[in-house]
Amino acid sequence: MSSSPAFELAGVQVNLGGRPVLDSLDLRFVAGDMVALIGPSGAGKTTLLRVLNGVIAPSRGHLKMFGQNPADLAEARRRHLRADVGFVHQDHSLVPNLRVLQNVVAGGLGHRGFWSSLRLMIRPVRADLMRAHQLLERVGIGDRMYHRTDSLSGGQQQRVALARALFQSPHALLADEPVSAVDPARARDMIALLTTLAKEEGWTLIASLHDVALAREFFPRLVALREGKVAFDGPPQDLTESAAEAIYRLDG
Repeated sequence: MSSSPAFELAGVQVNLGGRPVLDSLDLRFVAGDMVALIGPSGAGKTTLLRVLNGVIAPSRGHLKMFGQNPADLAEARRRHLRADVGFVHQDHSLVPNLRVLQNVVAGGLGHRGFWSSLRLMIRPVRADLMRAHQLLERVGIGDRMYHRTDSLSGGQQQRVALARALFQSPHALLADEPVSAVDPARARDMIALLTTLAKEEGWTLIASLHDVALAREFFPRLVALREGKVAFDGPPQDLTESAAEAIYRLDG
């Protein structure tokens, strides 16, 4: 496995609403890393993912994605760099009145120009159709390709969002609470699928999770945030019960 960095953060601080949401983060994620972000609500997990995706620029410090600082790049190059990072949103961010196929092929828009993107959405070529179907088969819903997305269950919509990320052919995948809206059995199945795909594709996978047990079971590295700072970074067996309790402790 390559040890080249996928993401590097040096002294990263993010201020939102006049206060630091992330505070002096120094983190390195190498190619092929599988990392679960844990910590209480409001700890900064979603903000960190948005920094890694290049959506939020650090207020202080530096981010490198695949060895490049997005802040140093022209807009077109920055857009292509961001297209190498797939993102599975907590709310899926699908277009509900479009068919599953259209939502999946939307994963390719970041790598294409305007007219090519328009054609992809309106009339995908046979190669795009075949690839979309293969990806939907891979995530277990190949028979839903022509269904309206809003006719699917929440768990099926999660799989559409994952197939869309696969269509993007990313080098890294970020997932923001990808199983927050499903029952424990389906949550475990989804995390198992996500981590299996990451191993097969060689992605760098970084997922925020509320379920610490799932994080411990499936991820070889945990990064815990508390009040915008790193409270733990290491293998799950090194996170003691007392340390976990301190991370999630309610002050006051």
